[in-house]
Amino acid sequence: MRLDKFLSKATELSRKDAKKILHAGEITVNDEVVKDGSRHIDIANDDVLWAGEPLSVAEGSRYILLYKPDGFECTLRPKDHPIVTDLIAVPEVASLRIAGRLDVDTTGALLLSDDGAWLHRVTSPKRHQPKRYEITLADPMDEAAQAHAIKQVTNGILLEGDLEKTRPAELSFTDETHATLILTEGKYHQVKRMMAYFGNKVIELHRASIGSITLDGLEMGECRFLSEAEIAQF
Repeated sequence: MRLDKFLSKATELSRKDAKKILHAGEITVNDEVVKDGSRHIDIANDDVLWAGEPLSVAEGSRYILLYKPDGFECTLRPKDHPIVTDLIAVPEVASLRIAGRLDVDTTGALLLSDDGAWLHRVTSPKRHQPKRYEITLADPMDEAAQAHAIKQVTNGILLEGDLEKTRPAELSFTDETHATLILTEGKYHQVKRMMAYFGNKVIELHRASIGSITLDGLEMGECRFLSEAEIAQF
């Protein structure tokens, strides 16, 4: 397959945009920078990376929901903890990539696939896919503080280090230390940073759903293949 075609399939980039990242030297094939989009690659054996991140295209692709436990890393290169793919007993598990990583201490819904274009659609902020998080806070927030936070989150807030406000989100409270937050974007450590904006700290974080996909029927550490309808929503 031509490299530029592979990039379009793996990332949903247009051919024009694929050429831009090629010319910028952002693509490597087997650790070699390649700028020629006409180069043919072996999609089964060649290692293609964009800015250091592996790319793949759908070939009999698999789509998996994992109920991530605490203490597992969302990485392919383990550091101090086991990795989430250790929990998934399928052939060629190393070819799976993660859509929207979770911190080591965060639990909940995690989607994995070897279909690069599908993973891009799951994580793209342009798709406005809702992700629901359940939060436990370190410090109680009274009714006035809750009302203030709800209003601010609805309007969007400017997090430290960012140039744009967060996209409008939905925040609700079940009591003084437990809240639910629904986001349609995925900034770095967004939930924790949003709560820090209000002078609070997240001590437990759980992603309960992605789109309409929930963890119903799964125990922590278990996984299942997605249905056709669940795949199609992205």
